[in-house]
Amino acid sequence: MTQVIVLNGGSSSGKSGIARCLQAILPDPWLAFSVDTLVDAMPASMQASDTGIDFARDGHVTVGPEFQILDAAWAEGIAAMARAGARIIVDDVFLGGAASQRRWQKALAELDVLWVGVRCDGAIAAGREAARGDRIAGMAASQAEVVHEGVVYDLEVDTSRAESMECARTVAAHVE
Repeated sequence: MTQVIVLNGGSSSGKSGIARCLQAILPDPWLAFSVDTLVDAMPASMQASDTGIDFARDGHVTVGPEFQILDAAWAEGIAAMARAGARIIVDDVFLGGAASQRRWQKALAELDVLWVGVRCDGAIAAGREAARGDRIAGMAASQAEVVHEGVVYDLEVDTSRAESMECARTVAAHVE
């Protein structure tokens, strides 16, 4: 039985919309956690910091050692909730590609995980980014492909070609 669904895609690719749709259509209650929530929970001093997380003017994101410690703790906490019986949807951006997936694989060891790649054409994601107004211009385009490098998925969806609900239905069909 699927315990965790990991949605990986670049900024503004549609992960959060898919997560909300999955919560609406899956028969059991699922908790959704986004890396944005983790970043928002961090103290302001860790934002725009070499040791925390830095969003460059061109949209490039770098993370430092303090961010990595909290990110690992966040992953372990999510895994603990799943081990305790909660069904979890993770909305993340694998800035490190395959290395990011390995970190999650370690945290989610022995859990039944559905790995989902959320793809979106960089130009379309950049348009969404501009419309949102809460992202640094360039983040979506710079992340559109790099987050998928070396990552192995059970399933991929493309929000440039399908709406969030259609993508969620595709994912739900693979949830056991």
